Amino acid sequence: MTTANVRLDVPKTAKRGEIIDIKTLVAHTMETGFRRTHLGAPIPRDIITTFVCLYNGIEVFRAELHPSVSANPFIQFSTVATESGTLDFKWSGDNGFSATETARIEVT
Repeated sequence: MTTANVRLDVPKTAKRGEIIDIKTLVAHTMETGFRRTHLGAPIPRDIITTFVCLYNGIEVFRAELHPSVSANPFIQFSTVATESGTLDFKWSGDNGFSATETARIEVT
């Protein structure tokens, strides 16, 4: 697992049925795979390829990322607050890259 700087913005509380906005940012040194060294050799691709968010074990958001995505992908999405629990975030990519983070939400 590669060390990554992850930032999350998840509401601590919400009312049942409320639409909540979730923001994530992960810092990762990306390489598109399109560049070459000064000697002309290709620089291997090193990108985050997948982001998944699980809400109490159920997938609520997934994104497949490609070389033209930012070096530090910012992802914002919405979901409905259905019950108290955890949101699990996972990023994975080339060269064994993996980063995970968890946030708790209390639904009233």
